[in-house]
Amino acid sequence: MQGKTLFSRIVKAVSVLGLLYAFLCSIELLSASFKLMGEGFANQLMQTTSNPIVGLFIGLLITAIVQSSSCTTSLVVAVVSSGAISIPNAVPIIMGANIGTTITNTLVSFGSMGRRDEFRRAMGAATVHDMFNVLCVSIFLPLELLTHFLQTSAMFLADLFANVGGLKFASPLNLITRPVVDFCSGTVAEVAGSWGAAVLGVVALVMLFFALMGMVKSLRSASAGRFEVLFDKYVGRYPYLALLLGVVVTGIVQSSSAVTSLMVPIVGAGILTVEQIYPVTLGANMGTTVTALLAALSTGDVKALAIAFVHSLFNVCGTVLFFVIPWNRRIPIGMARWLAALCAKARYYAILYVLAVFFIVPGMIILVQKLLAGR
Repeated sequence: MQGKTLFSRIVKAVSVLGLLYAFLCSIELLSASFKLMGEGFANQLMQTTSNPIVGLFIGLLITAIVQSSSCTTSLVVAVVSSGAISIPNAVPIIMGANIGTTITNTLVSFGSMGRRDEFRRAMGAATVHDMFNVLCVSIFLPLELLTHFLQTSAMFLADLFANVGGLKFASPLNLITRPVVDFCSGTVAEVAGSWGAAVLGVVALVMLFFALMGMVKSLRSASAGRFEVLFDKYVGRYPYLALLLGVVVTGIVQSSSAVTSLMVPIVGAGILTVEQIYPVTLGANMGTTVTALLAALSTGDVKALAIAFVHSLFNVCGTVLFFVIPWNRRIPIGMARWLAALCAKARYYAILYVLAVFFIVPGMIILVQKLLAGR
């Protein structure tokens, strides 16, 4: 029996490592596909994202559709590495991805819609993530556009980490992925001809999506029970420990949605309050940036590493402002409670909220930008 258990653990470990390798290769393939698409495509993409508001909603919409900020930020890392868009144009997309990932929590809360009080509590737990990210974007996006403080800080960190001891930090990852990337790029270019870049991009996106989903599923199933015990023991008693727990657990499972969604039914059942799970939510926000850092390290590119650090710094700054300063915690929590109470009274408001915030408004803004650009 013990032999079977050990064997199953080895198989799971090997499968996770294989999925991690596929993820790293997919980032390199995405970067290669954008380079093959050439200068014309890069200019078109840069024109689309040159408006920071449009870039913000592009990140929001893409993340709401795939329900994974990790997918979006990894994609942005690859595009920045390829030179298709600049770091200033990528920053709003990263911020938008932070908002877009919160849709999963809200959808989970809909499971309590038939019970008014439970839905009110669950909706509050779900949307406190939304309110935190919206507040952070409303403060830090204008500040970034005026001062470029995130970009400057991120470039400093990227240069520091990329040249530790005079060595390129990402070179080992780049070394192990290069054979597969070269083989796939050459094969696709030979088979697909002029469509090679587009086909390579699709292959990379499919690989990225399934590798990430597989990693999240494997890690979640392997450790879900242990994490639930940790949350039950520490969340609500020690806020800073709960924050750290959110960072570590999310860094392991590489999905903030998986961690924060776990909190929603617990709050809905009345076991914990919004105030108690709030630190875990912010910790998950920081922990999810590990994926983008892994993606950036695989590219060996300082610009890619910088945009990954932008994601981390954005969440760290938000946590300092709305958690470390105690009286500011009441702002996102109060906003979430207000929205939850409104949706509990007229539950169709919750559906309208999801459709408007995550799909209709971003879609309309992007469409208007496309129409104006086509004139």
